[in-house]
Amino acid sequence: MARRQKKILVILSEYGFWGEELVGPLETFDGAGYEVTFATPKGKRPVALPPSMDASYIDPPLGRGVTSKEMAQKVKRIDKSPRLSKPLNISKLMPEMPYFSSSSLIRDLEAYYSEREKAKNKVLSKFDALLIVGGSGPIVDLANNQRVHDIVLGFVEMDRPIGAECYGVACLAFARELETRKSIIWGKHVTGHCKEYDYHDGTGFMGTDFNMGPPPYPLEYILRDATGPDGAYIGNFGKETSVIVDYPFVTGRSTPDSYLSGQKMVEMLEKGLRRYGW
Repeated sequence: MARRQKKILVILSEYGFWGEELVGPLETFDGAGYEVTFATPKGKRPVALPPSMDASYIDPPLGRGVTSKEMAQKVKRIDKSPRLSKPLNISKLMPEMPYFSSSSLIRDLEAYYSEREKAKNKVLSKFDALLIVGGSGPIVDLANNQRVHDIVLGFVEMDRPIGAECYGVACLAFARELETRKSIIWGKHVTGHCKEYDYHDGTGFMGTDFNMGPPPYPLEYILRDATGPDGAYIGNFGKETSVIVDYPFVTGRSTPDSYLSGQKMVEMLEKGLRRYGW
């Protein structure tokens, strides 16, 4: 009997993803024979952040280059690849929660939950795992995106692996059901962009000339609070890699963790991995 090809849903920002944080897992998924489908908030083609395909770029907090010449070329190829041309439109896939000032709030909420369930059963259920790619772009259109949160919640309900890298991990901290307001990573062990890696200035995005300066929030602090007293944020600052597996979550700290994050997601799917790095 032929082995069913596993399918991965990969969410990317429209304001710039960090190239290696897509290339690493994508190469790993391709190598495992998985089918990958991309999705963006409004169905626009995602684009790589320029520093992530520039081998001469010096990362300010680290004081060294973070993109090899080989990786720069790989990122340039995927940035131009037709694979990214027609991503799923998350705004069409998932419903929007109604304002509570709606004159028909109860009916609107009923419709919202019904459409969310339909999307999970008809679309999300086709995928074996979810990955949220990092970079500065997710700060703008993924971290506080209710529809992205609902996709994450759908995978939690289906008990399927969820990976997130760098600032993409913020989506996990903020994904929570309206009734409880409790983060889905409460009691879990995660990693993510640590305080020491935050820029003092120069946080930029694609499609705009706006320089935010430092990131608008320290992700490490958010993750420390969101995991609660029985979970933990693990930064592994000073160590080359930081990937944490606490089923169903695989979280990667930053760029060097991209391949390992993809590998651990494959191990989850193929070998039943449930814990790593803590």
